[in-house]
Amino acid sequence: MVEIRRERDDDIVAIQTVNRLAFRQSAEADIVEALREGAPNTLSFVATTAGEVVGHVLFSPVSIQHREGTTEGLGLGPMAVLPGHQSQGIGTRLIEHALAEVRAASWPYVVVLGHPRYYPRFGFVCASEHGVRCQWESVPDDAFMILLLDAGRIKPLRGVVRYRPEFGDSL
Repeated sequence: MVEIRRERDDDIVAIQTVNRLAFRQSAEADIVEALREGAPNTLSFVATTAGEVVGHVLFSPVSIQHREGTTEGLGLGPMAVLPGHQSQGIGTRLIEHALAEVRAASWPYVVVLGHPRYYPRFGFVCASEHGVRCQWESVPDDAFMILLLDAGRIKPLRGVVRYRPEFGDSL
């Protein structure tokens, strides 16, 4: 049985482990730690099985800078599932649960830099369809996506999405 819930303080070490093992490096785990310490309004969720953290997703503040100003939203990622628990629907359940909470919290949009065949199942579309682009020019167009949750709050939308400085200057 998989349980999805908000991160607790006693999950931090397990979340680091999930990210390190899933990505086979420490960069994502380091970003999660930096965001936890420095970013307000992060939303962090875990998937557990028999009390063990097997998946994690983090949402952190982003902004779209446009002619009329700035519109705040969230960036999804990193999202990770332990290698031994992948391809079992845990990531899907984790994202669906988290997005329901993001909607309930009245965020206007979520962006993701991810696999173009995975994230459309949640309603994400290429951000460029809405005139939105990523701050990192090297990001492929089809890998940078947006999910509009409240279109009325995000007009005009055309602009550049800026991530928190914890993500670094470039990819």
